[in-house]
Amino acid sequence: MEERLQKILSARGVCSRRGAEELMNRGRVTVNGVPASPGDRADPEQDLICVDGVPIPGGQRPVYLMLNKPRGYVTTLSDERGRPTVAQLVADCPARVYPVGRLDCNSEGLLLLTNDGALAQSLTHPSHGVEKEYLVRVSGDVAAAVPLLSRPMTVEGVRYNAAAVAVRPSREPGTSLLSVTITQGKNRQVRRMCAAAGLRVHRLKRVREGPLRLGSLGSGQWRYLQDSEVELLKNRANLGEQTGQNARKF
Repeated sequence: MEERLQKILSARGVCSRRGAEELMNRGRVTVNGVPASPGDRADPEQDLICVDGVPIPGGQRPVYLMLNKPRGYVTTLSDERGRPTVAQLVADCPARVYPVGRLDCNSEGLLLLTNDGALAQSLTHPSHGVEKEYLVRVSGDVAAAVPLLSRPMTVEGVRYNAAAVAVRPSREPGTSLLSVTITQGKNRQVRRMCAAAGLRVHRLKRVREGPLRLGSLGSGQWRYLQDSEVELLKNRANLGEQTGQNARKF
């Protein structure tokens, strides 16, 4: 049931009702990612209410999903151009969840969604260096490109850290398959690094984020994370481990 935000914040012990108004006037309160104003209403059981990006105590149960995003879907909850969104793929989830980071429209693979704003912020903040591994099908001079990708580079004024790159067996003539692991996660980073190294990207799929692997989850399908997986994310365990186990199906 919807209530005034001032009442909700006060009832959850965040601050007084007057203090809640001050927080909203300073832009520190959001509802489902949108800055809130005094007098706004929300449903604490359905809406994600955050102060400084951190969910308020109590309220909705934290929910964690893994989605295998297909190509052609944008990583947003709504799109002004009418393109398919990842929100449509998880519409049958009873909780309102939000993407953790992004995969561009033409990329596919592992995408995490949650209503846990604190964890989402931790996973996406560049200072934490969470590894993201991609399988990238490319054409071009791979032998020359791998050393370039494996050291820092600057592309159009943006500096990228060195990637961890391994060449995987490829069953498609004329192309090569690379495992590329990065820690920054900047916009279209792997595509731009590959282009700068003289490679053409034909397909790009994220297969790992931190300790979590995509595994056999089908394209367009999602599942809840297990408690042990959530704990791994929170503890940042096994982030340095590399894998090629997903290469056979790409």
